[in-house]
Amino acid sequence: MEVVTKIAPIILALIMFGLGLGLKVEDFTRVLKTPKDFIVGLISQLIILPIVAYLLIILLKTPPELAIGVMIIAAAPGGVTSNILTKFANGDVALSITLTAIISLISIITVPLIIFSSADLFGITNISQNISMIGIALKMFLVVTVPVILGMIIRKFAENFVNSKIQLFEKLNLILFIIFFIAAFYEEKESFINFLMQAGFITLSLNITMMIIAYYLGKTFGSGIKQQKCIALECGLQNGTLAIFVSTQLFGADIVYITPTAAYALIMYVTGITFVFLLKNKA
Repeated sequence: MEVVTKIAPIILALIMFGLGLGLKVEDFTRVLKTPKDFIVGLISQLIILPIVAYLLIILLKTPPELAIGVMIIAAAPGGVTSNILTKFANGDVALSITLTAIISLISIITVPLIIFSSADLFGITNISQNISMIGIALKMFLVVTVPVILGMIIRKFAENFVNSKIQLFEKLNLILFIIFFIAAFYEEKESFINFLMQAGFITLSLNITMMIIAYYLGKTFGSGIKQQKCIALECGLQNGTLAIFVSTQLFGADIVYITPTAAYALIMYVTGITFVFLLKNKA
């Protein structure tokens, strides 16, 4: 996994830079206008998603090394793909962008907290001795927060140029993401298939369960159908590149910890597109 370990920070930084290019200050202040839907989405992703992941791990008696991998993907913020699929589903795109942006920025605190707490619960002791909770938070700050801020600054001073090139940059990020997973698969293809079979069921269960819970949680608290679609997709489409970056920083090139993320990344596109197809015309 040497190649993946080296390129994960670069690809993650580029993806977060692309997110920043598409953001305005209004995307952060919008939460003040519609706080209820944002809070439902925030609680769904930061609290309920990790709890559901933990309960599934216990229920399915998942081995510790796979369990911590599941918690890493559960701790990851929503990916930019959630914004795209929310648009296709006729959901609330503005809310989706706000959730992705804010949760991505605060992930430098929430991700280390959830992962190190989970490692203690599962008795995982082989976390790299060279990194601490603060250390991983600082590394995430450099590859998550800084690129987002740089992207926003560039958009501020060259908005017309950015608007004309943003779709090209989004396509480039998607291509890089695909290349990244192909490289990961090719480098460890024999072990990868074996671990994928082990992690497939729990990641599928987590993905479907969480999208259903998030959808109906929004309904319970009076969110509109557009907002329900958004919150469900935001909880079902995670930032897989960030999860792999964190995994490699904590556990080096050991593929078993990356496997749940890889399995989830493949599954979430299938379930996400299916969700869009089923609910696109629901109003």
